[in-house]
Amino acid sequence: MYHGEDALPRVREGTYFCEIYAKSMSLWRDRHYGVEQWDDAKIALQVDGSGTGEVCQHPHQGMRAWGAEAVTALVRNALQHKFQPSLEEQPRLLSMLLAPLQELSAILHPDIRQKQLECVLQILHNNGEMLNEGWPLVLSVIGAVTNDQTENLVRTAFQSLQLVVADFLPMIPCSCLQVVVEVAAKFGLQKQELNTSLTAIGLLWNISDYFYQNRIKIAKALNQSQQANKDNTDVSRLLPFDSLWMCVFSSLGELCIDMRPAARKSAGQTLFSTISAHGSLLQHSTWQIVLWKVLFTLLEHVQTLSTTASTDKDDKRPANILIHHSRDTAAKQWAETRVLTLAGVARVFNMKRHILQHLGNHCYTEKNFNPGDFPKAWSLLLEFIESSALCQNAEISLAALKSFQEILHIKQDPKDPKADEWKLIFHQKGNSGDASSGDAAMLRSLSTESEKFPQDDEVDGHDPMRMNTEVDTMALWNDAWRVWLNIGTTVTTPPESNDKRDIYIPSQQFLSALMQIFPALYTHIKQKFVPAELQRLFTVLQRALSVPVHSDSTPFIMPVGDMALTPFQETVLGAIKVLQAEVMSGAENMPHMYPHLFEHLLIFTEYAVQPPKYGKLETKSLAAVKSKTADWVAMNYVPFAEGVLEVVVDLYKTTAKHPAVIHSQVLEKIIKCAKNYNKDVNYLPLLAMFSTHSLCEHCSYH
Repeated sequence: MYHGEDALPRVREGTYFCEIYAKSMSLWRDRHYGVEQWDDAKIALQVDGSGTGEVCQHPHQGMRAWGAEAVTALVRNALQHKFQPSLEEQPRLLSMLLAPLQELSAILHPDIRQKQLECVLQILHNNGEMLNEGWPLVLSVIGAVTNDQTENLVRTAFQSLQLVVADFLPMIPCSCLQVVVEVAAKFGLQKQELNTSLTAIGLLWNISDYFYQNRIKIAKALNQSQQANKDNTDVSRLLPFDSLWMCVFSSLGELCIDMRPAARKSAGQTLFSTISAHGSLLQHSTWQIVLWKVLFTLLEHVQTLSTTASTDKDDKRPANILIHHSRDTAAKQWAETRVLTLAGVARVFNMKRHILQHLGNHCYTEKNFNPGDFPKAWSLLLEFIESSALCQNAEISLAALKSFQEILHIKQDPKDPKADEWKLIFHQKGNSGDASSGDAAMLRSLSTESEKFPQDDEVDGHDPMRMNTEVDTMALWNDAWRVWLNIGTTVTTPPESNDKRDIYIPSQQFLSALMQIFPALYTHIKQKFVPAELQRLFTVLQRALSVPVHSDSTPFIMPVGDMALTPFQETVLGAIKVLQAEVMSGAENMPHMYPHLFEHLLIFTEYAVQPPKYGKLETKSLAAVKSKTADWVAMNYVPFAEGVLEVVVDLYKTTAKHPAVIHSQVLEKIIKCAKNYNKDVNYLPLLAMFSTHSLCEHCSYH
């Protein structure tokens, strides 16, 4: 052996390391090889301490190659040696053998890293089943991926990870599974290879599926590991198995805000699919963290990034890549992400409502973490929906309304068509006894192995069904009604100028989606629906009906035939018929609103002869579109007005005897309105309908 200054000249010549390599290899031919000789080999190779820098980081490529070859060959041969007892029974020796290979991760030379990763791949193929306690070292080598590395290194390392996930997950200690998730997330975040990132996101789905299929074994092993190390761990309400899932969700959440559109789209789809498929395994306290630290945090980040994204086209993209005009700017690409995220959160919120409604019943605490209850989560989600619906991006705003519909449309119990899921969930007064058994079944269904996954309430000795979980459902629906009114009032506010550059006109498709929400929402707020709310509703309806259509869109919106309703007019008429049905059913809170209802409906009938104006915006009739002289076109209101007038007639037949209708002279107003129709509208049958009605005696105009 050569040391000090005498060694330097021979290092430069390359013969010094050749002697070291030959000496090291000869050790493996010694049948009496043992741990002590392995230490001698480490000294000979000088791979520990300064030796790594002197050999494997040598500026001469040949020297580095010899150094890497020596280390990797020794590690491979060591793992192949038949130790007595075996390496599985000697974790310290196994770690000692793998340590020199791990130390190569600190070397930045690509050729050294390539040798190291090729060695790891060979070890997995030859010795993967006996690594046991050596998995943390192997995974750390695989996961030592950085954005400074070449694409070839990333691919080589990722091949090892794919092999681990495909073949060795059952052999990896459960305490190392979180490391597997973190390594997969690293490959998803690396920027060198997009295909590798997308495949890594798919691996996260495969890993989560493995967790679900082996949930009993993994949970038991993690609990035992926590008990063994309880003196070294913080006391937390979060179970080890839930911590493993939180690692998956947090990793996917981080990938959802990746700067590459394809990566974050794939991550978003995987995140929400994973939560929907496997979220029932989580404890209630964990759901608080998922909701507030993953879902709502993701919504906030995506909304911020979408708002601040550039609207300029990317001229740096390769010329051979074609991008659709709807995705040719960062702002448009982030709009797609915002749509996906909001829709995913709304879907999770709706599917897991039976779990989320228990938020606030637990006392999970963590530094800088203040969990909220279900009403707060409901209110916050509505705020995100409102903010997105008011966005001037048509894709985002329309998707926000679809998410609004998602959280409002509750599926009914197939065995009881009249059952209201909200009453079942929230233990309304008078129904708690009937709902408890159903809720208990839902709680028991949170895990197919309830004995293996005790709920927090069971741990505390409390019965979750005996807890006071009553929620003010009317307050929740009032929040939804307030958001609906804010959206409708804001987007339909007429422009103050005729400047085409500053005008935002909501589309007919957006307005139709907004109106489709009202019937489902009204069924929950009708008991508190007062004249002031009726006035607000018709303010939105009147403004929305006055919104014109751009001339370029008329071929796709205008119905065939002059007497047909547009899709939006049909939704408005449907909303009006919801009120009509409420009157017909004899609802107690409707009679004092009869005069107001007739007054607003008669305003709609006048649109046939006097179309409404949308602020100062100049509009023209549909005939002007053919001459290419109009930018904004007013709707044909005659079919809509006639449909409203038919509703008025039917309502009057039902309410004519009511004192409020008689004293407000509703019939006189109806006849005056009908006489204002021009000659193109035949109002005589309507007058005949009233004249033959025996209730006309209540009107002095008769």
